[in-house]
Amino acid sequence: MTTSPATPIRLGVNIDHIATVRNARGGTHPDPVKGALLAQASGADGITAHLREDRRHIRDADLERLRAELSIPLNMEMAATEEMTTIATRLRPHACCLVPERRQEVTTEGGLDVRGQASELAPRIARLRDAGIRVSLFIDPDPAQIETAAELGAAVVELHTGAYADARNEAARAIELGRLTAGAEHAARCGLEVHAGHGLTYDNVSPVAALPQVMELNIGHFLIGQAIFDGLPAVIRHMKGVIAASRK
Repeated sequence: MTTSPATPIRLGVNIDHIATVRNARGGTHPDPVKGALLAQASGADGITAHLREDRRHIRDADLERLRAELSIPLNMEMAATEEMTTIATRLRPHACCLVPERRQEVTTEGGLDVRGQASELAPRIARLRDAGIRVSLFIDPDPAQIETAAELGAAVVELHTGAYADARNEAARAIELGRLTAGAEHAARCGLEVHAGHGLTYDNVSPVAALPQVMELNIGHFLIGQAIFDGLPAVIRHMKGVIAASRK
């Protein structure tokens, strides 16, 4: 009996926290666009940037430059607001990932409540799709959320891996991995492409990368933080090696 090779998995690099460091002192250094181009040269399969409503890290000008200078896909993370939808439909990145956003949060906390906000999300998703943008929804691995994402016409769901990454012990982590596994399987049955991200590191990424339905991982904070010690090219190459080995 022969076995088919595993489907390759993509690595999207989130550059938000290069901009966080820049904005801590103001000015232009370090330049997140330079970081994105370095990530591209080092094997990243895509670049993610979250334009928050308060512009705490990525700025509008960063997105303009990313759209003009990258040759790999740009994934714009955004709140599902009129302002962000207008910006996205003008810039037309490869993809937009709609995420929940609260001004006081340090980072994105939990998945988008697609089911509860379906009536508000529907016209935003339609506008993005009409502009030729691939729409992704950042959600928890909950069957009802997944089904509503498919009903609204999203192409992709990105499963929130934060509860898995932050699990207090191995038993709790196994439970969360089970939820992710079931969620990935259900999303694929619903016709959705499956991505995953949030809190993933060298130490915890392998079980998620091994899920056959997961086509892309989006990782930012760990990669940028580890790059302080090892350099961004080395970190990206190492992470790609870890997830490729997990796939086998």
